[in-house]
Amino acid sequence: MKIISWNVNSVRARIENILQYVKDANPDILFLQEIKTQNENFPSETFTKSGYNSYVFGQKSYNGVAFLSKSKIENIKTDFINDRLNQSRVITGEIMIRKKKTKLINIYVPNGNPVDTEKYKYKKDWLNSFLIKMKKEIQLNPNIIISGDFNIIPEEIDVYDFKRYEDDALFRLEIRKKFRELINLGFNDLYRHLNKSKKEYTFWDYFAGSWQKNYGMRIDHFLISNNLLNNAESININKKPRSKVKPSDHTPIELEIS
Repeated sequence: MKIISWNVNSVRARIENILQYVKDANPDILFLQEIKTQNENFPSETFTKSGYNSYVFGQKSYNGVAFLSKSKIENIKTDFINDRLNQSRVITGEIMIRKKKTKLINIYVPNGNPVDTEKYKYKKDWLNSFLIKMKKEIQLNPNIIISGDFNIIPEEIDVYDFKRYEDDALFRLEIRKKFRELINLGFNDLYRHLNKSKKEYTFWDYFAGSWQKNYGMRIDHFLISNNLLNNAESININKKPRSKVKPSDHTPIELEIS
């Protein structure tokens, strides 16, 4: 099974790129983040023509998450955590992987910048709420895949120049500790698990030639629960979509699991 995660930075603005990518990559399930549209304006009919069911949790102009899936995803929920700003940032569902009922959690974590504003406090509160929920969830179901745009740079190796980001909301120590707390509940950052010293990125800003200079960061992740680790076959960061005309500033991460 191929499961892919991609922050598309507006599903409607990026629709041609997404359709071409789906045709080329042929995922079974696609986690989308930052769709930036309300449910009623999501191009579900377009994706239906490509063979995909759509499950959407959107909002006007900002945020938003969705699943595209060839097969039905069961038990879709959009109320996974207590989000005090009621933003569309988490959608969950359930599938079967080798007779294991597996929970899919698609997330778009708040950015948190600038750090001296309410945005940073909201990020910390959001992560705390997510951690509280995940502590309970892992007890209920040991088979969980969390993926999406975490807006967290886990380690120094995951950004082109870590010293420039030491006081950034994506790399502050207290934020990275939250990521580590999540891992310690019983998860694996699958890319880093399989690539101990490889330096690859999932995001390059639109500004200052970041893509051309490879000034990137790895902030999009697949976290796989310990119980599913042996099912995971490979993970790949596909940089090709970032080189397209009118690209998202993120690129897809591709998981093979059986």
